[in-house]
Amino acid sequence: MRVLVTGGVGFIGSHVVDRLLADGHVVAIVDNLSTGRRELLNPAATLYVCDIRSARLGAVLDAARPEAVVHIAAQAAVPRSIADPLFDASVNVLGTIALLEAARRAGVRRVVYTSTGGAGYGDTPVLPTPEDHPSRPTSPYGVSKTGAERYLDCWAGLTRIPALTLRLANIYGPRQDPQGEAGVVAIFSHRLVHGEPCIVNGDGEQTRDYVYVEDVADAVARALATPEASGAVNIATGRGTSVNELYRRLAASAGVGVPARHGPAKPGEQRHSVLDPCRAKQMLGWSPATTLDEGLARTYRYFAQADGKPLR
Repeated sequence: MRVLVTGGVGFIGSHVVDRLLADGHVVAIVDNLSTGRRELLNPAATLYVCDIRSARLGAVLDAARPEAVVHIAAQAAVPRSIADPLFDASVNVLGTIALLEAARRAGVRRVVYTSTGGAGYGDTPVLPTPEDHPSRPTSPYGVSKTGAERYLDCWAGLTRIPALTLRLANIYGPRQDPQGEAGVVAIFSHRLVHGEPCIVNGDGEQTRDYVYVEDVADAVARALATPEASGAVNIATGRGTSVNELYRRLAASAGVGVPARHGPAKPGEQRHSVLDPCRAKQMLGWSPATTLDEGLARTYRYFAQADGKPLR
């Protein structure tokens, strides 16, 4: 199948591209390189440097002739969404609409969209949180991603083109950028490799559902192979891990016995986020294959080998 992946030289996207190529698909990538990195490009894929909001997007899809689109590109930093909600919405909502319309005109037959789990549901008393729980996002990022889900559902109904949303939990693994608003596993791994202290926000008892990035790539591959699957599914483990426990496990992988330091709590930080993955198992036959300890060990080894340089 010819598949176009937006954000395909980013952290998650590059792993998805690798998996789809390994499965025998022909893969084209759309990425504006704002956060994606050329060094993560699989040489077997074709890269089109283009913003999903660009007027050139239609011509790119005409050239790539995709049968399916995997939409990963996004403005994914919660603090930036708060500081500049107009930009956040322009990428995550208007960019998604532009992509869907270009896909319709290009004759695409399947769309898989990666959305957010925790930021979309918000703090909820129901843990693990199922897909039918009301969405109560507390950041513009969460609002824009769930808003794009609604546009996708509407578009799929109008066009009769099957579409599926994957609501991702907290994704970690090799290739994640440890700078800026990266995930805590990448930040801690980078700091442990360089002998720098790891700072835990607040008491560290906030919990997250950590999913290894190659398991996410497997979910995308299964979504493409299951065209009848539609709606939304959580891609998660169903298990919460506190930041304190995460640090202890990662430090053990690194052979470091120094405890983490604690800093002030982050204002507005979600306290608990754990998602129910049962629907993904039922609809896609997907379950996470990588244990947390195994994934943390792989991630730490990557950062130790890379020593700050991106590796494929």
